[in-house]
Amino acid sequence: MDDFQPIELTDKPVFDQFLVREEPTISELTFTNLFMWRRCRRTVWRVWNGVLLLILQEPNAEPFGLPPVGDGDKAAALEVLVAELRTLNAMPRVSRVSGDFVRSFVDPDKYQVLADPNNNDYVYLARDLIELTGKKFHRKKNHFNKFTKNYSFEYSELTPELVGSFLDLQEVWCELKNCTENEGLLEEHGAIYEALSNYKTLGFRGGAIIIDSRVEAFAIGEMLNRDTAVIHVEKANPDIPGIYAAINQQFCQAAWSQVKYINREQDLGLDSLKKAKQSYNPDHLVEKFILIPKN
Repeated sequence: MDDFQPIELTDKPVFDQFLVREEPTISELTFTNLFMWRRCRRTVWRVWNGVLLLILQEPNAEPFGLPPVGDGDKAAALEVLVAELRTLNAMPRVSRVSGDFVRSFVDPDKYQVLADPNNNDYVYLARDLIELTGKKFHRKKNHFNKFTKNYSFEYSELTPELVGSFLDLQEVWCELKNCTENEGLLEEHGAIYEALSNYKTLGFRGGAIIIDSRVEAFAIGEMLNRDTAVIHVEKANPDIPGIYAAINQQFCQAAWSQVKYINREQDLGLDSLKKAKQSYNPDHLVEKFILIPKN
């Protein structure tokens, strides 16, 4: 691991060079995502022969690699990554691997390929999330219309002046959800703080619904590839009916009307998240896999 290093904000130009050329389809592969989660996932990286290698070392879990990124020999880079992982645990694995990567770079004689449905990304047509038309969006449209009828609100893009208000809502949301009693929510809380505190350098977009001068919902996202945006975070005051439907529609309309697809990340195998993501009728899933060396 001597050549691997933790992710720093100043690494963004290096990562951007790889990710812009790669045009990833999996939601993990944006610098914002990697940076905001870097502390709890203890992410380290290095470049090997023109390929970006990433290893995540989450607490109480076996370290794993992400699929290599770059123009170099990815099949060879995968071997190097696995060799590095062998120094960390007895059963190395590379996770969050797209089907395209498996088909293009993985030798089935060398690797066992396991489906990883809990980490599949939900991808939607942007126009569906904006227009909410047709029978399949009838319930969402009703929630949105009920909100707009009952509340006088303003939509605003994220600005330096609003960062504090975004964080205030996140603090309130965390208290309501008892984040201190839930390790996953507490880690997410820290990740959101990291993202918002560095948003100007990270370069993502954000949007908010403001009611009576208070931010009551916000979302942040960025471009994943040339025709897909990815939404990393969406939070709202749960006591306001319809506000989640409203921030989803408003953010997509204001920020992502020019793209074809919107990736809303994975459900992590949680029934509540799965139900919420399925309720928006995804166009397709980005399937992900786990690679385990056979020898």
